[in-house]
Amino acid sequence: MRNGATSTPPGNAFRTHFLDIHEVLPEDEDEDEGEEEGMTKMKDNKVAGKKGSQKPIKLRELKRPQRSFNRQVSLETGFSVLDMESKTKDDRKALRRSGRSFGGFDSANRVNGEARKGDFNIFRTKSTLSKQNSLLPTRKEKEMETQRPEGATGLEESVNESVPAGRYFAALRGPELDQVKDYEDILLPKDEIWPFLLRFPINCFGICLGLSSQAVLWRALSTSPATEFLHVTPFINLFIWLLSLAVLVSVSITYMLKCIHYFEAVRREYFHPVRVNFFFAPWVVCMFLAIGLPPMLAPAKLHPAVWCAFMGPYFFLELKIYGQWLSGGKRRLCKVANPSSHLSVVGNFVGAILAAKVGWIEPAKFLWSIGFAHYIVVFVTLYQRLPTSEALPKELHPVYSMFIAAPSAASIAWGSIYGEFDGCSRTCFFIALFLYISLVVRINFFTGFRFSVAWWSYTFPMTTASVATIKYAEQVPSVTSKGLALSLSFMSSAMVSVLFVSTLLHAFVWQTLFPNDLAIAITKQRPVKEKRPFKKAYDIKRWTKQALTKNNSGDKE
Repeated sequence: MRNGATSTPPGNAFRTHFLDIHEVLPEDEDEDEGEEEGMTKMKDNKVAGKKGSQKPIKLRELKRPQRSFNRQVSLETGFSVLDMESKTKDDRKALRRSGRSFGGFDSANRVNGEARKGDFNIFRTKSTLSKQNSLLPTRKEKEMETQRPEGATGLEESVNESVPAGRYFAALRGPELDQVKDYEDILLPKDEIWPFLLRFPINCFGICLGLSSQAVLWRALSTSPATEFLHVTPFINLFIWLLSLAVLVSVSITYMLKCIHYFEAVRREYFHPVRVNFFFAPWVVCMFLAIGLPPMLAPAKLHPAVWCAFMGPYFFLELKIYGQWLSGGKRRLCKVANPSSHLSVVGNFVGAILAAKVGWIEPAKFLWSIGFAHYIVVFVTLYQRLPTSEALPKELHPVYSMFIAAPSAASIAWGSIYGEFDGCSRTCFFIALFLYISLVVRINFFTGFRFSVAWWSYTFPMTTASVATIKYAEQVPSVTSKGLALSLSFMSSAMVSVLFVSTLLHAFVWQTLFPNDLAIAITKQRPVKEKRPFKKAYDIKRWTKQALTKNNSGDKE
């Protein structure tokens, strides 16, 4: 924009000039400069003809920028603020806004007044590594910090900080707390497709859980004396085992890439009260694969190093999680307990089964006692619904199938440790059977929800209950026990088959398997509506009115 001054009579030189504000194209700059020089010479000649009427107008005075008004209009309130143009070009401050109009972009995402569309760098790993590696910033980094907008630093710090567990319950809803409530704001745009790694949740390990548990089930069907009349071929076990191994490798590699490129998103998943339990899933899957190894590939006895390799990371992770439950704080059990918490418990029973299989009976007993103690605590906490706990939404009901997994695995583990399906094993099995029946009669809990990868985690408890029923039928052979074992096995296999076909359709046909993962992009604090977005301009008028009223009242007195 340029200001072109119109010609005025010599006598009116000190009066206000009318300015014609228009846009000048780059190719017209030379012509405009020539016209300005001609007008300047004409004015100088006219001024020189008069004696002492006024001083000559210099070219530098004509080129002096005129003071103009700038108007900023808020998109939310509709109010506008008039302000004089600042002396420096970069001293302009943008108005505050919550960012809901543009899918979560606020003034912190603006550089030189323009919003950075699709700014996913706040979740990249380099944002954290650069802070850890640069203890002494260079001169170039200092210059970049001074040029960075004021809100950008605050946004980056808020992303790197951990989000409280109660904030996830307050801002999210859905079966796995993966949907943002309507009044909430997020840090990333909702109307754009995010990068694939950001859309790849840790819940995908639920697919591996469902398939690997099916490998254990079909191994039991092909080798158990209670089901030998079915003549199940062991090749089904081999095919499912190879398929689950391939899926585990692909999911693990993909999530490792996410850890490398978007570590901030992984941190947010770790602080998520539901998804933190899925960090136990990879090790449970590995133990399932070791237990369900086909007889044609399995050695006579597994090496104890297999148990150490899979159970070691699980044990250290549960030390961290159980320590948070025990020590209290914002992540104590009564605050974060949900049905998915059984995933952090059931691995102890699976590890006990594998320990008994490698010949380590005492470590198996140790893990079984730890798992059973914490299962009782989680079970009672979820049943009591303590007033101090966060309110669980109604949509979490499908996840209640997790209640079946722990007692079923406990019954199998006890039988593996002591070599028989005795009274304790049957007690745990009957608890699981009752919970299974109580969920089946409430089938409406499992209807009316959109398909997601999280549904795979519901098949794993059903399969574990089927294996426990087969073990019970071995100890108590009868038509009822065998019929129950076949019924539960058929239900679990049918559920896995339906989910497998649905997953393929959503992934390759409809391409809706991985929507934007809004759960990792919530803000640390709930957005608050600003009552006075232009406090500065408003307060100046208010202070002026107050001062005038005080003076007038003093004069009257």
